[in-house]
Amino acid sequence: MSKTLTRIAFVLLVVGGGILIGTLTAPGEWYAGLNKPPFNPPNWIFAPVWTLLYLLIAMAGWRTWEAGHPGSAMRLWSLQLGLNFLWSPAFFVVQQPWIAFIIILALLGVIVMFIREHWTADRVSALAFVPYAAWVAFAAALNLSIAVLN
Repeated sequence: MSKTLTRIAFVLLVVGGGILIGTLTAPGEWYAGLNKPPFNPPNWIFAPVWTLLYLLIAMAGWRTWEAGHPGSAMRLWSLQLGLNFLWSPAFFVVQQPWIAFIIILALLGVIVMFIREHWTADRVSALAFVPYAAWVAFAAALNLSIAVLN
C-alpha cells in the first residue's frame, strides 16, 4: 500500500471512528442533568478539540506504521485507540462514570508509555501525543469530579 493510502486509512480509521463513536454516544438528558464542576468546559469545545487530537493520533499511527515498528509501539498505539473509543460508551451509554474513570486512567497510562517509547525513536510522534496526554489528563479530572459529585 502506498504512503498516501496508508495515511488516508489511518485518518479514516481514527477520525471516522471518533465521529462514529461521538455520534452514537452523544450526551443526552442524563449528562445534562449531572452535577458538574466549575471547570467543566462548554459542550461546543469537545468536537474541535477531539478533531485536532484525532488528526495527531492518526499521524502518530501512520508514522509508527511507516517506520516499521509493528511491535510494542504499534500495540501501544492500537491499545490507546481502543481505550479512547471505549470511554464514551462507558460514560454516556452505560452511564458509569467510575468505570469510565478507570478506562481513562488506563488510556492516560498508555499515552504516556507511547510518548516514552517514541521519545528517542520518533520525536514527532511523541510530541504529537503531548497535547493528547494533556487533554486526557484534564478529561480524567473532569470525569473524576463528575463521578464524585454524582
